[in-house]
Amino acid sequence: MSDKTKIVKVKKNPSGDITDVMTENGNVYSINEAIMMAKDGLLEGVNVSSSKSGREYLRANPNGTENDNLDNLPNF
Repeated sequence: MSDKTKIVKVKKNPSGDITDVMTENGNVYSINEAIMMAKDGLLEGVNVSSSKSGREYLRANPNGTENDNLDNLPNF
């Protein structure tokens, strides 16, 4: 049994930035909590990247499909 969970929905601010994520078990986490969870290996299918300014963000692991990219997930 895996301790990892998958992000299934996202919440965005008016600028389109993801502010919160919902995992498949219904738990909601701020984007900062989700980044820490990804670093700890608790989230499936995502990794942490850094922008040119050094700000960390979550991104879906490359897999050849855009359907599961975080920006394309349903909103809650």
